Amino acid sequence: MLAKLYIQFLKFGCFTFGGGWSIVAQMKELYVNHDHTLTDEELLDLTSIGRSLPGTMIGNIAMFYGHRMSGFWGGAACVFGMITVPMLVLIIITSFYTAFQSNIWVASAMKGVRTAVAPVILSALMGMIKSAFKVPPCYIVAGAMFVLYFFFRVNCVWLVVIGAVLGLCICEYYERVKHHDAAA
Repeated sequence: MLAKLYIQFLKFGCFTFGGGWSIVAQMKELYVNHDHTLTDEELLDLTSIGRSLPGTMIGNIAMFYGHRMSGFWGGAACVFGMITVPMLVLIIITSFYTAFQSNIWVASAMKGVRTAVAPVILSALMGMIKSAFKVPPCYIVAGAMFVLYFFFRVNCVWLVVIGAVLGLCICEYYERVKHHDAAA
């Protein structure tokens, strides 16, 4: 199992262009759509927690998923698998940085990679939005968080805290409605 996790995340690590969100899209395809070891909601939970904690989002998600599948060593296998290829590429690029920096072909290729990654990230985001908004108030909370972040520059930590409190309130409300309907 450890070797399998390492190799899966090694493959993910080969395609980290665009950051952690591109890996989340790959995880969704493999673990949600193909292997069914995660649901959309579980991947969303892993992503939310991974994003909220210190460190890189995708490193946190890799550790959580690996730990879920095979304990601490499973988490370590996922993290090390994910960083192996980017670390090797980074070593090569830093060794030849001055040559790459002014090379028009390398710069053009990187622009093309960024363009190709955008739809992958967008598709992962759309899937997570669909699974996140189970009840109408979730759209209102998301809209409010967007406004608070982009227009009022509220710190992300506060947005997470506010979102958690509002999520608890929404769940409590819907639980009470469900119990009231069941009693009636």
